[in-house]
Amino acid sequence: MSLAQTYLLLGFAIVAEVIATTALKASDGFTRLWPSVIVVVGYGIAFVLLSLTLRVLPTGIVYAVWSGAGVVLITAVSWIWYRQALDLPALAGLGLIVAGVVVINLFSKSVSH
Repeated sequence: MSLAQTYLLLGFAIVAEVIATTALKASDGFTRLWPSVIVVVGYGIAFVLLSLTLRVLPTGIVYAVWSGAGVVLITAVSWIWYRQALDLPALAGLGLIVAGVVVINLFSKSVSH
């Protein structure tokens, strides 16, 4: 699997995780059927795809990208979908997370380019 394909799988894994996490809130503690089904299926897809990326990339790098991008995306979804407010410190923190993921991917020798 090429590096580009690996990152594409990681991107799909992150999107599946964000969908599952969004549905987790809507599941209301797993008391609503369809959001609960989306949670289970979404996390299942996310972890299968995540496991495939670990064949090519180091665990620490995969987890840094997975968690950083996931935090930023779920925050954006929560801001848009659930109208959750973001103050300046939250936005600054999210900016630092994005910067960290970019630095890892552009400058770390741990990632094969």
